[in-house]
Amino acid sequence: MSLTQVARNCSRFAVAANALRVTAAVSSTVQPQLRMMHRISVNTPAMSILLNQNKSNWQSQSVRNFSAKPPLTLKLIGERVLLVLKLYDKIDPSKLSVDSHFINDLGLDSLDHVEVIMAMEDEFGFEIPDSDAEKLLKPADIIKYVADKEDIYD
Repeated sequence: MSLTQVARNCSRFAVAANALRVTAAVSSTVQPQLRMMHRISVNTPAMSILLNQNKSNWQSQSVRNFSAKPPLTLKLIGERVLLVLKLYDKIDPSKLSVDSHFINDLGLDSLDHVEVIMAMEDEFGFEIPDSDAEKLLKPADIIKYVADKEDIYD
């Protein structure tokens, strides 16, 4: 969700909350405002937390948000590394193995090696420092590095 969408939802929420206060004081029918606040809370998880704190005022639907990463194993890390490498257009999948050297066996140059490291950073969600990236010359090295970084030992 972009910053503009969040700002727009916040302003809609403020208008709906103000209208709810005014309407509640005037009459007991507040259904349209409740529906609008519910829509805003479902579309914006942060708003659902704020709205769920005041459950006595109106009914809301709880939204579950999961943020934990799936558990990693050496096998899963190896499969993900090989998949990213197979999808890289300058690597021939038939030549690719866990022990293939990026430069000697697969014919990549230093710029391609940097792109591979960047793809691994995107895949696993953490940054690999340049001093460590220079040492990652085989898929097996990347698998071992990711496992060490994520504390995976089998």
